[in-house]
Amino acid sequence: TKRTAKAAADLSRKAATATARAVKSLIGALSTLVGGATLAAALCVIFLIAAVIASPFGLLFSNEPSPGAVPLNAAVTRINVELTDKLSLLQAGDYASIDIQGTGPDWREVAAVFACKTALGAGGVDAALNNYVALHLKARHMSWLHCMWGVGAAVSPYIMSYALTGGTGWNQGYLIISIIQICLSAIIFISLPLWKKCGKVLYSPVGERKEKPVPFKEIFKIKGAVTCFICFFSYCALEQTAMLWASSYMISHNGITAEDAAMFASLFFIGMTAGRGINGFLTIKFKDKTLIRAGQALIFVGVALVTVPQIKALTIAGFIVTGLGCAPVYPSIIHMTPALFGEDKSQAVIGVQMASAYVGSCIAPPVYGLIANGVTPELLPAYLFVFLVLMAVTHEITQKKAAKPVQSAAAENNN
Repeated sequence: TKRTAKAAADLSRKAATATARAVKSLIGALSTLVGGATLAAALCVIFLIAAVIASPFGLLFSNEPSPGAVPLNAAVTRINVELTDKLSLLQAGDYASIDIQGTGPDWREVAAVFACKTALGAGGVDAALNNYVALHLKARHMSWLHCMWGVGAAVSPYIMSYALTGGTGWNQGYLIISIIQICLSAIIFISLPLWKKCGKVLYSPVGERKEKPVPFKEIFKIKGAVTCFICFFSYCALEQTAMLWASSYMISHNGITAEDAAMFASLFFIGMTAGRGINGFLTIKFKDKTLIRAGQALIFVGVALVTVPQIKALTIAGFIVTGLGCAPVYPSIIHMTPALFGEDKSQAVIGVQMASAYVGSCIAPPVYGLIANGVTPELLPAYLFVFLVLMAVTHEITQKKAAKPVQSAAAENNN
């Protein structure tokens, strides 16, 4: 009856409220016991899950060689097979006629829609979460945060692979992702007081201040900001090009089979993820700018090794070293942003940094593809070297030109 349904709804509401309060109390207790370490761990989990959520369709569906990854064309084929089976089942039924209205979807357009949805969500998470960590946590937390992104991005393709190859269908993959997303949303909502407490107590009273948003045009007038954006663009251009084209280069340069090249190319990603885990401990001893320079030096060594002809071991080692060199650059640039440009401008600057990163990731790999097809794939090391030089030069210019604000909590958290 209506009365029974209302009573059940009230009971469910009270149970949900009690559960939320219990979880909130537990989070508060853990925060009291271990302070910022708990929040750092929570942030790492959030970034890992965010990378998982990005996996079903969109930009992370590609033909790039990764063991267990499901390329977009395979997913679309599976969906088409299910549609064909359904139509065959209808045709086998006792129907006088079957009328199908409309036309089939253009899967390139469908993929584009999912890609835009994925990118919009990822951009918001990147800008907000990176700024929060840069302001309130230490450099090691930033490195471990991005290390967890690597773990999540490595795990995520297996979720859809499991769904597609396990006979449960692509919609099962979406179900798994939706459950993760619901749990993530609940965790974020319940832990909001903890985030505010961290902002007020741990390092800086910035959480209590109400900063005026920086107009978009004014962001580019900040001293050193433009060169910082170019530095970010160059780094992401180098990283994505090396990641996506490593296997093709090894096939052309060393005569490695496609299967082996796919396996060896994944070592670049593994090197970068492991390097960020190690970099978290190095931040205790070294400053962000020192680690960035060390990373650039490793990238130079890695690209030099990749250039050596006909020696497979050196090419593989070169991509691993390049991945290790990439490890400290991204998180260190973000973490030093409040110290370079001021806490009041960090959110705006980091937002444009993320935009610069995505532009570099989108543009550089296809440009190299045109060069590889029109000239030769052997130009990959030279292509990477151009971005390395541009990144190194703009980083040093940023260090000299950026306004040095009064010593702030973000600067104190540099290590």
